[in-house]
Amino acid sequence: MTLPVFFVPDVAAAVGAQFDLDGTEGRHAAVVRRIAAGEQVQVTDGRGRTAVCDVVSASRSGLRLSVVGVEELSPPTPQITVVQAIPKGERAELTVEVLTEIGADRIVPWAASRSVGQWRGERAAKALAKWRTTAREAAKQSRRSWFPEVTDQVDLPGLVALVEDADVALVLHEEAVEPLDSVDLAGAGSILFVVGPEGGLSDAEISALADAGGRVTRLGTTVLRTSTAGVAAVAAVLARTRWA
Repeated sequence: MTLPVFFVPDVAAAVGAQFDLDGTEGRHAAVVRRIAAGEQVQVTDGRGRTAVCDVVSASRSGLRLSVVGVEELSPPTPQITVVQAIPKGERAELTVEVLTEIGADRIVPWAASRSVGQWRGERAAKALAKWRTTAREAAKQSRRSWFPEVTDQVDLPGLVALVEDADVALVLHEEAVEPLDSVDLAGAGSILFVVGPEGGLSDAEISALADAGGRVTRLGTTVLRTSTAGVAAVAAVLARTRWA
C-alpha cells in the first residue's frame, strides 16, 4: 500500500532534516488517520517535490518528521486542461474531484451561456475556494506530486484565448462529426478540453471556439452529463499519451 500523502508548502530538501507537520494537516494525520511514531508518510509541495519521512513522534497537534528521501518530479506531459462549464449542486465538487484523480493539470470554471450554476459576487469566491479545496484533497488521496491548478472563472472571451494558446483544443459536442479518437495528438505539449453545460453549447459559443482553432469532436454514441464528459475525454486521451 502506498504511503499517505500530506501537503507541505515548503518541503525540506535535505535527507535527515526534521520538521513538524502541524496545523490542519498535522491534526488530520495524528488524530483522524492515527499515524504513530515508527510509521512513514509522504509529504509534497504540490509542485513536484516529494519527501518520504519517518514519523519520529506524534501528538494531538501533529507529527514530528525526519526526511529519509526526496524526489523531484517533472510536470507530466502532455499538460491537460479541462474548461468545465459550471455544473449545479454537488456535481460540481464531484467533477473536480474525479478530474483531479484521473490526472487533469488545470481546471477552469466557465460561465457558459446555458450553465445552470452561476457564480456571482460572494458566492463566486466561496465556490472557487471549494473547488480548490476539493482539488487539493483529491490530489493527496490520489498520491499526486503535482497538484492541479484551479483558475479563476472565465467568460467566453477568456476561453477563446485559452483555446488559441493550446497545442490541441477539443470542444466536446454530441452532434460533432469528428470522433475524438481520430484527432492526431503526436507532439502535443498541451491539450485543452471544453466541456459544455447540461443544456449544451450555444451556436455562438461553438462558432467562436471553432474560429479560435478548437476542434469540435464527439466522444461516442451516448450523451454524457457535463460532470462525466470531461473525465471520459481525459481518460481516452491519457490512454493514448501518458498511459500508453
